[in-house]
Amino acid sequence: MKRFWKDVSTEVHGGGWRLLLDGRAVKTQGGRAQIVPTQALAQALAAEWAAQGEEIDPALFMLRDLTDTALDVVAQDRTGTVATLLRFAETDTLCYRADAEDALHARQQELWDPLLGAAEARWDVHFVRVHGVLHQAQPPATLARLEQLLQTKDDFALAALTTLASITASLVTALAALEPDADAEGLWQAAELEEAWQAELWGSDYEAEHRRARRFAAFTAAMRFAGLAAR
Repeated sequence: MKRFWKDVSTEVHGGGWRLLLDGRAVKTQGGRAQIVPTQALAQALAAEWAAQGEEIDPALFMLRDLTDTALDVVAQDRTGTVATLLRFAETDTLCYRADAEDALHARQQELWDPLLGAAEARWDVHFVRVHGVLHQAQPPATLARLEQLLQTKDDFALAALTTLASITASLVTALAALEPDADAEGLWQAAELEEAWQAELWGSDYEAEHRRARRFAAFTAAMRFAGLAAR
């Protein structure tokens, strides 16, 4: 699709901010008014539109897509969104470990135990560590506390969490990524531990590295989006 606008601007509207293309308000991909909670996010969305060339590249609309997820998906079904996120806690990757005699186990302890320990201390919960791949249920009290925590998040934070948890297969990692002092590189190393381990053993290739780069870009974009949307 060809670029169809010249000017990009933002304005206060409806208790938030909206984006204008040649003076016309942008709508979500679902046809809803695209009102965002902060000027910072509105300006970042404007920068995405301004950066497009003569041919529109949809892959460059990471913040727009997250915004539309918040408004078109999360806001329309918060209960379903929270339920989906809780399933990542029920099978959180950080809880599933290699056998103790496996060299991978030590690497998992090094990178994953600090994340789980911090989560347990922050939210006063306990996560069951599992050796092997057979599912073991997490304590009902832990899931209830996490559900309560998710219910306190606004639609934009939940949209960011949906992307972060999907990429990492871990609600613990996703929630850690929303903390003000979150270390994107450190969290990504934890999230990609097993794939990196396999690459060390068997080597990598261009397609695998390209896929990891795209996933990391989406991961950091979701982290940035959450920060920009925070009031």
